[in-house]
Amino acid sequence: MAIQDNKNKSNDEQGFVDRVVHIGRVAKVVKGGRRFSFNAIVVVGDRKGQVGVGLGKAGEVPDAIRKAGEQAKKNLVQVPVTNDTIPHTITGKFGCGKVIMLPASIGTGVIAGAAVRAVMECAGVKNVLTKCIGSNNAHNVLKATIDGLLKLKTLDRYQGQLKGST
Repeated sequence: MAIQDNKNKSNDEQGFVDRVVHIGRVAKVVKGGRRFSFNAIVVVGDRKGQVGVGLGKAGEVPDAIRKAGEQAKKNLVQVPVTNDTIPHTITGKFGCGKVIMLPASIGTGVIAGAAVRAVMECAGVKNVLTKCIGSNNAHNVLKATIDGLLKLKTLDRYQGQLKGST
């Protein structure tokens, strides 16, 4: 499923951008036939270092997207962005999926697959190299990306940990 920008007035007022990463249709087999419902994965960010991922499930696609957006806003995390890239190389893991993220020089752009690209662009990272290893499932890739971004440390934060340990 293609990634699409979702322009809601309520999101624009708060400065958030949301992107639909994946829409899935699931079927429940009942006595009379199949009952279909939908799940949606949405990434929300302010392009200034905050990003969140949410999963919504509903009987209709717009309701699933709305629920996923609300869930993503509840799960916002802070990402350290230095010079429009990440501070250092990091690997995020979730399940059998791994995402390797490397800082890139100015002008490189976001070299990433669809799910990782959505997270990086919503977080405000403009130059980064990534590689997905193992699972290509959008759920696992997104959670591995968020895991890697949570592990990132800035120089200030790292020096603070060194001072605290001595």
